[in-house]
Amino acid sequence: MVALPRGPAYAPVMPRKEFQLSHRIRVRWSEVDPQGIVFNAHYLTYFDVAAAEYWRALGESYPESFHRHSIDTFVVKATLEYHRSAHYDDELEVCARVVRIGRTSLSFALEIHRGTDHLLSGELIYVIGNLETQAPVRVPDWLRRAIAAYEVTPPEGV
Repeated sequence: MVALPRGPAYAPVMPRKEFQLSHRIRVRWSEVDPQGIVFNAHYLTYFDVAAAEYWRALGESYPESFHRHSIDTFVVKATLEYHRSAHYDDELEVCARVVRIGRTSLSFALEIHRGTDHLLSGELIYVIGNLETQAPVRVPDWLRRAIAAYEVTPPEGV
């Protein structure tokens, strides 16, 4: 990844106020390359941490709440769009929201910010599946209700 300058903020995909979940992460030494820039794969880890925090914020901690209902989540698509680089010891704000609930899937929009700099945009699509067989199952009503109650802007499909 090319080291992009720490210049003016990049325009966010959606207003930050649309993100109910915001989680702070400080970049650790083990996450950077020799130039002190976050290695690109670690951004997916940051997104995964934000997803776990999202479930916790709903009061449905992962995996306990899901496994209690014999379901789990499976990532079927991950998209990252890099705008600027994060560096060692930066404090990052990882924002996440569910933007769409399908019959068997959930679409998360995610962004990573460093202060006013918009570093990354991304999408994670999860399929809800049977815990044992991993076969897709309908997104349960309890989860739909919890997401709808939590989000500032209701997701598509609610």
